[in-house]
Amino acid sequence: MMETWIDAVRAELNLSADADVDVILDVARVAAHSVERPAAPVTTFLLGQAVAGGMDVKEAATKIQNLAATWPTPAA
Repeated sequence: MMETWIDAVRAELNLSADADVDVILDVARVAAHSVERPAAPVTTFLLGQAVAGGMDVKEAATKIQNLAATWPTPAA
């Protein structure tokens, strides 16, 4: 189901690049759990901007994950 959705969105937006879904979901998970849930979609958008600007997706994802690993835990 998700793959069909991704293919439909790519067609609708006239995008030819394949999406590394596992990397994108990992980045979203890390952002949601290390920062806060609403950070997940915005972080994946920023990942996409970095890739569109020429950065390798795995390099960008690693940078984001490293940043999240050092992000301060919110006070409870």
